[in-house]
Amino acid sequence: MSRGKLNGFSLVEIAIVLVIIGLLLGGMFKAVELMTNARVREFISQQDGIKIAFLAFEDRFRAMPGDYYRATINIPGTTQNGNGNSQIEDTSTPIESILVWEHLSRAGFLTGAYTYSATESAVTSPENRNGVYQQIVYDGLYGAGTTAAPSPLRHNIKSGSQVPVAIVAEMDRKTDDGAPNTGGFQFSSYRGNGAANPAMTGPNSCIAGAGVTATWAVPGGQANCGGASLL
Repeated sequence: MSRGKLNGFSLVEIAIVLVIIGLLLGGMFKAVELMTNARVREFISQQDGIKIAFLAFEDRFRAMPGDYYRATINIPGTTQNGNGNSQIEDTSTPIESILVWEHLSRAGFLTGAYTYSATESAVTSPENRNGVYQQIVYDGLYGAGTTAAPSPLRHNIKSGSQVPVAIVAEMDRKTDDGAPNTGGFQFSSYRGNGAANPAMTGPNSCIAGAGVTATWAVPGGQANCGGASLL
């Protein structure tokens, strides 16, 4: 009885297969990188658009949107005036941090037509790409700031929550200093209508470390983070 011939892959064939696998993996990683970069550009564009609208409103009316006390006279379609104290507040009546969107949109500086209500909704406020409301407000709740120990009070644009930490970190690197507690773009715990507030400490933290040496906790892969652009 003759022994059957054993068949197998040659070294050349194995090398070709490995090259193909390498190309496929490289293409997959590149696709993920391209999608991440596209999302980062989208968030940056949205933040920049709001900032430009805010500054253009100030230049035209010599007042801040949301805080403008003559809005119903000078901006057709507006329903409420602010109190004119040069602060966009979230404790005022009406709530200026919500009213700001009506002023900006009715004045033609922001796409859409937002209408004021005392409760945030898709009718009152723009959303980030994950469906979470954004906010313009005068407060110290950015970076390491908390209610108990706030950062210096500043007007700032909060991106809303539910933003992956890798996206927020890349936004910071592309537009500022790359650190969550310093510079013109910092960490934000603002929740909006998200499932929970982004965390600055604990197992679900968006930040590693504390103070000016803190970094974005990108290895942790947190999906619920947010940022604030200071005005």
